[in-house]
Amino acid sequence: MTFRRLNHLEAEGRTIFVRVDFNCPLKPEGGVADDTRIVASLPTLRYLLDKGARLVVASHLGRPKGKRDPKQSLVPVRDVLEKYLRAPVRFAPSIIGPEAADEARALQPGQALLLENLRFDPREEANDPEFSRALAALADAYVNDAFGSAHRAHASTVGITAHLADRAAGFLMEKELSALGRLLEGAARPYVAILGGAKISGKIDVLQNLLPRVDRVFVGGGMMFTFLRAKGLETGRSLVEEDRIPLAAELLRSVEAAKLLLPEDCRAADGPRGEDPGRIVPVTAIPSDRMGVDIGPASLGTLASALADAKTVFWNGPMGIFEVPAYAEGTIGVAREMARATKRGAFTVVGGGDSLAAVNAAEVEHQISHLSTGGGASLEFLEGKELPGVAALEDAPRPAR
Repeated sequence: MTFRRLNHLEAEGRTIFVRVDFNCPLKPEGGVADDTRIVASLPTLRYLLDKGARLVVASHLGRPKGKRDPKQSLVPVRDVLEKYLRAPVRFAPSIIGPEAADEARALQPGQALLLENLRFDPREEANDPEFSRALAALADAYVNDAFGSAHRAHASTVGITAHLADRAAGFLMEKELSALGRLLEGAARPYVAILGGAKISGKIDVLQNLLPRVDRVFVGGGMMFTFLRAKGLETGRSLVEEDRIPLAAELLRSVEAAKLLLPEDCRAADGPRGEDPGRIVPVTAIPSDRMGVDIGPASLGTLASALADAKTVFWNGPMGIFEVPAYAEGTIGVAREMARATKRGAFTVVGGGDSLAAVNAAEVEHQISHLSTGGGASLEFLEGKELPGVAALEDAPRPAR
């Protein structure tokens, strides 16, 4: 990692544009439902404020598709941020232009301004040069602490860096890249990956990139049924990606196939909504009129055995329809196994919204080595892809020695 670190950036008395990831779920009635990402940004924000910087803080929220939507405003986020910073946070509804510039100029050292949702302007996602230049005009230095958006070449993550040469990675960005980097290079062995989620298509690249690096991969969630079909098993009404069966079969025939662990049992129900609690059946005997909605206890036992001697563990993706409480047991069980592995000395990393929610539901969030806020960014990093937001930071001038 060759990007400039935050403690090498001169902050005192300067106006610094800080790109954060405040893409938080909101309550239907208003307010922030989960402030995890806000909390994750606090070390960077507090460090810069304590140094006497003036902060222009920017983020996206949701997918407003370039239009203003009051339901996706960052105003509720500003309220939470004020609570944590224990200080007023100014707000700029206009994002760019004379009003936003006036708000930025009015800042005193140690004060912060939050811009409205960047994606209210279609030029953000288009990485528009003029919009990038207007964002840069609000500050004289740049910090990117939004790892969750690092895989997007947007104006606030890439375009702005063409106009602000003095730039650095925030503490969260650095922490994410350091932790995930350990999963690609120099991971302590045995190394176990746990992959879940609905579809194999969303995880195939990371699976293929990790297989040569790991000792075991446990595959659960909806994607397991595509593998089971590739083995010639009947899967009832379970989710199967028919067009991916040949790819799953190829992986099962590969030289790395011995590393793949598939569940032996699952919870089979008559539908995905939770009215039917379902019953545990072997994966070799899924009824034709039922669908797999979670892994079963024998499968969880297999995973526990796979983790018994693990020194490095990565988990992304639920083991079933986690959002339905009746089908969440397997995913929460994995969260608890991750905590036990950490206690035994393993370096553990959890990524993905449902996986993080399971860690919180199991109340083991403080028993995991690293909780990645990245989602899609973490998967693309583990696929071996270059992240545009990181590459833009790596082009920054090095501090003089």
